[in-house]
Amino acid sequence: MTHTLPGRRLSRTAVGVLAAAALTGLGSVPAVAAEPDLGIGPLAPITGAQPGSGVDVPFSVLNKGTDEVGKVWVTYAVTSGLAAADSYANCAYSTVPSHDEAPERDLAVCAFDQPLKPGVVYVPDQPLGLKALDNALYDNVSMTVGATEPGPSDGGGTEPVPGTGAPLELVEKAPATDGDRASHGEASASADVTAVNTADFALTGAELEGKAGDKVTATVEFVNEGPAWVYREAGQGAATVDVRIPSGTTVVKAHDYCSPVTRTHYTCGTSQSWVHETRGEKYTFVLRIDKAVEGATGKVSFTGAARPFDRNAANDTAEIVVNGGSGTTGGSSAGGSSTGGSPAGGSSAGGSSTAGSSTGGSSAAGSSSTSGGASSGGSTSAGSTSGGSGQGTTDGALAATGSDTLPVVGLSAAALIAGGGLLHAFRKRAAAGS
Repeated sequence: MTHTLPGRRLSRTAVGVLAAAALTGLGSVPAVAAEPDLGIGPLAPITGAQPGSGVDVPFSVLNKGTDEVGKVWVTYAVTSGLAAADSYANCAYSTVPSHDEAPERDLAVCAFDQPLKPGVVYVPDQPLGLKALDNALYDNVSMTVGATEPGPSDGGGTEPVPGTGAPLELVEKAPATDGDRASHGEASASADVTAVNTADFALTGAELEGKAGDKVTATVEFVNEGPAWVYREAGQGAATVDVRIPSGTTVVKAHDYCSPVTRTHYTCGTSQSWVHETRGEKYTFVLRIDKAVEGATGKVSFTGAARPFDRNAANDTAEIVVNGGSGTTGGSSAGGSSTGGSPAGGSSAGGSSTAGSSTGGSSAAGSSSTSGGASSGGSTSAGSTSGGSGQGTTDGALAATGSDTLPVVGLSAAALIAGGGLLHAFRKRAAAGS
């Protein structure tokens, strides 16, 4: 409870005078203009794009406010399999590197220095011209509209380059209906663009030699031999690799992207939800030879999400072979020769190839490519994977010395991991090691 100091109490007359003065002052404050209310219409998904061909993207914008807007900016961004086919004089083009769970994107900021009347739908005088590149598969285009010029990219993108062709213009289409107002409810929109293309995921194993007691290093490699890059749904690894350890050996150290299902069975993921062509991951395993077994063999295969884009099954499996014997010497081995690919590293559009979401799942953010027709991240498709089962036991030929099973709690965690939950842990580990 507050108390008035003696001699400081205001009379009712004084209070009235102050109130009147306050109201007079408020009346002199100029009215603040309402913020422009702009919306962009939904973008239709595009399927069947042919690499090397043009892709037209129609769009529309609506001034939902009551006042005319003197100038607007339309920004569009595309993933790595798409590029601008036309260079508009009123647009500036740059590249934004990968960040968070989004791959690298080409960005265009287009200024329309023309008034937009309230309640009128505007469309471009020609569809936005894009091109599907040779590596197109699951891609994405996203657009935004605003009444203020977008600031520079926070991610340190390239310097914007002005377009050189004729300007893109907006023209009146028709007065907005209630349906138009509903469909233009947001200032941003995105669509998946699916191309007719393939990506060949390949595995390479290792052949090692050593004697009992030696430690040897097996390097297993996953490479996307292209021609397309693969962008899956955010949070889902670009690929999942199943690794079975040869009998007579024990894993001393597994790769950071690999987690145990049992003592002789590991599941490995990728650092990102996308993988560029000629990129992939290398998984190293330090093995101790407990018992000399000539030609002890472990299997490497793909598992997890379906790969309808991969039509070559010949390189979907590989082996880890350990030749142990008293006459051999221990040592480490590089994991065999690659079937074709450049270094590992979870290719990323922004590390330009730090790692491999579907066309980007609808998104600028990306749907899963688990389906053949899904875009940039694609929708799900039927079809079994070529990988291992991920069960908690291994067959007799692959059993290791010692117990082959982990506690039930471990198996439950492993099941969750195999479902795609590894990705965030991989990223933390990768960041810690960088």
